[in-house]
Amino acid sequence: MSDSLTHPQRPAPPAPPRRPPNGLFRMVRTVAALILREIATTYGRSPGGYVWALADPILGVALLTLVFQHALGNTNPLLGTSFPLFYASGYLPFQMYHDISNKTAQSLRFSRPLLAYPAVTFVDALIARLILNGVLHVIVFTVLVGGIAIVQRIPLVLDVGVVLHALGLTVLLGGGIGTLNCFLIMRFPVWERAWSILTRPLFLMSGIFFTYELMPSVVRDVLWWNPVLHLVGLMRRGIYGVYPADYVNEGYVVTLSLILLVSGLLLLWRRYRDLLEMA
Repeated sequence: MSDSLTHPQRPAPPAPPRRPPNGLFRMVRTVAALILREIATTYGRSPGGYVWALADPILGVALLTLVFQHALGNTNPLLGTSFPLFYASGYLPFQMYHDISNKTAQSLRFSRPLLAYPAVTFVDALIARLILNGVLHVIVFTVLVGGIAIVQRIPLVLDVGVVLHALGLTVLLGGGIGTLNCFLIMRFPVWERAWSILTRPLFLMSGIFFTYELMPSVVRDVLWWNPVLHLVGLMRRGIYGVYPADYVNEGYVVTLSLILLVSGLLLLWRRYRDLLEMA
């Protein structure tokens, strides 16, 4: 007889079980997948979505320049020699905060179908939106400010550390407010409309087309509590080396942002499953 009949082959040993990915690797992989999904759905597969992301702030700065320089007849900006740069230094931080806070507040709604899977958590959805929109606005800021300096031949000397600090605090504030609003909007749908109405004056109160020092003392005492005003002042300190922005209190912005962020995370951690079922 052949050996195959006298000595039957033994089955191959089973493959060792695959080790499940650790928590950090799983989160990185999930967040990356959520970012790619949002890129495809929000901005589309054509370059048109990205063009609009850049065109929106350009049009905003151009409109402010047209109104305040030409329509109102102002001859010199309050800082420096360039109207577009002055308004960009205020408008871009405000727009960055506004967009990040709004996009973060919609994180659970946007990723609701995926949150049904155990591998995807609400923290993944928040982080993905925060990273994508933060990076997008940093790119827009770099392109727009650099473009203004090149076109107008401005010898721009940035304090890069201060500028990056201002951008980081803007992301932190937008993420903190957006996280808390993410809970409030899903728990109380009317809050979305109420928040939109309550925060409309921020565009006029955040120092986009004025400097804090020129305001009367009574007005300054009220404006100081607006955290976006501190972000604009810090950004202008980094762009204009001669502008001290002594009123800026970074500790106030950080403390407020962290309180809002932690409060939002705790509320979502306790209730986000119920909120998804209610929505």
